[in-house]
Amino acid sequence: MTDENVRYSREDLSEFDQIIQEKLVAARRELSFIKETLTRRNDSGTDNTASSAKVLEDGADTAEKESMNQLASRQMKFIQQLENAQVRIKNGTYGVCIGTGKLIPKDRLRAVPHTQHSIEAKMARRD
Repeated sequence: MTDENVRYSREDLSEFDQIIQEKLVAARRELSFIKETLTRRNDSGTDNTASSAKVLEDGADTAEKESMNQLASRQMKFIQQLENAQVRIKNGTYGVCIGTGKLIPKDRLRAVPHTQHSIEAKMARRD
C-alpha cells in the first residue's frame, strides 16, 4: 500500500469538510429548535387548574420532555462527533479507519461523515 492510499487528498478533505459544515449547521439549528421547544413547555406550565385530565396531561408532558431531552442529548453528541471529524481533517487523520488502518470508502464518508470505522471494521466489532 503506497502512502497515497493511506490519506485523502486536500480536494477530497475539502469536500468532506463542506459536507460536515452543512450537517453542523443543520444539527445546530435542530438543537436550537429542541431547546426552544423545551423552554416553551417549561414556561407554559403555570396554569393551576386541578382535574384528572390535568394529571394525565402532566404525565404526557413529562414523557414528552424526557423524549425531547433525549433528542437534545443525541443531537449534542452528533454535533460533537462532527466537530471531532473536523479536527481529524485538520490533523490529517480523517477518513482512516481506526480498526483497519485503511481508507474508509468515500461513499461511506459522504453518508456518515463523522464515522471512524469502515463497514469491514464495524462488522468485525459486532462479532
